[in-house]
Amino acid sequence: MKKAAKVYCRIFQFAFHLVLPVLPYREPKICENISGIPKVLNKSDIRSVLLVTDHGLRSGGSTAHLEELLKENGIHCAVYDTTCANPTVHNIEEARELYMREHCEALIAFGGGSSMDCAKAVGARIAYPKKSLNQLKGLLRVLRKIPTLIAIPTTAGTGSEVTITAVITDSEKKHKYTMNDFTLIPSYAVLDPEVTYTLPPHLTATTGMDALTHAVEAYIGGSTSKETRALSKEAVRLIFDNIETAYHEGINREARENMLQAAYKAGIAFSKSYVGYIHAVAHSLGGQYNIPHGLANAVLMPIVLEEYGESAQKKLKELGVTAGVSRESDSCKDGAEKFIQAIRELNRRMDIPETLPGIKEEDIPGMAKHAAREANPLYPVPKLMDARELEKFYYQVADWGKTA
Repeated sequence: MKKAAKVYCRIFQFAFHLVLPVLPYREPKICENISGIPKVLNKSDIRSVLLVTDHGLRSGGSTAHLEELLKENGIHCAVYDTTCANPTVHNIEEARELYMREHCEALIAFGGGSSMDCAKAVGARIAYPKKSLNQLKGLLRVLRKIPTLIAIPTTAGTGSEVTITAVITDSEKKHKYTMNDFTLIPSYAVLDPEVTYTLPPHLTATTGMDALTHAVEAYIGGSTSKETRALSKEAVRLIFDNIETAYHEGINREARENMLQAAYKAGIAFSKSYVGYIHAVAHSLGGQYNIPHGLANAVLMPIVLEEYGESAQKKLKELGVTAGVSRESDSCKDGAEKFIQAIRELNRRMDIPETLPGIKEEDIPGMAKHAAREANPLYPVPKLMDARELEKFYYQVADWGKTA
């Protein structure tokens, strides 16, 4: 990256870091289980809701208890269950039309990050009926209050139940973009470990590594605070202590509950301290090829962390000590290398691959440009890179094994 561009990025990031303490960040109110939802809705005299989920969850019976509970309490529930893995503009517009047609007054997101992102974007479009999603993308564009949103995560990964972010896929242009605003934080989050019991092992693994990516990128960036550093460390500790148990023992309540807490804490941390190039590159891969976000993050994480080199080694060693894989007596370089290697080993033990299928060499420059536009100047990464420098990551994760 050219020197002038680096200076601009760092000035932008420094200015934004200064105003972070006065920005209107809030946390959702917590419900421990689904049974508390009717009480929440009745308290606000809400009689009709839109449930946003996906076909797999609903057809498998995961939403049946919630739907019946709402019916028993006299609350009409319209259901949008065709959210795809990377929610598209089409998904959101379909769901918004259903919300309006059924005279809904609130939103319930049931599922992983995709369902929650879809519901957030529906809320944004309801708040701004005359603006397209493209006009609402970016930072602080959704200033009006959205309808009451209750988030029920069925994965412990995205942290979307506590974040300011919604990630949307433009299927025509084949790229993802983010909407970031404090009004998108859900009103309520239901952290019920029982709804995560049926999450398959491979999704437990990749969504858990997504949460680890949030914690790591929030910690090593340049916009941390005492609070976000503590939250990131706690999330890293919880993930290293529990992810493999959750992977092998899906109905282990303690492990599932701890993973939900880890995702929640990491979500707060990255909402306030932001992410980095792992996420930017992963978003471009998801937009181009529909690669699941958690999988892309897991594969990219050790590669990008290594590329940061000395600029991140001290903080990576600290996280390694927290995870129990590095020692206080290690040099920064050795401690960081141990932590990165531990991430690789976690991936291997949970059958997460080292490469990703379907990447086309001719698509790489365009994806790298999208990633650079997303990350620069907002993400306070340890080491700044431009689009040309980001291209190497696509080569390194391509399953045809070419290196830059």
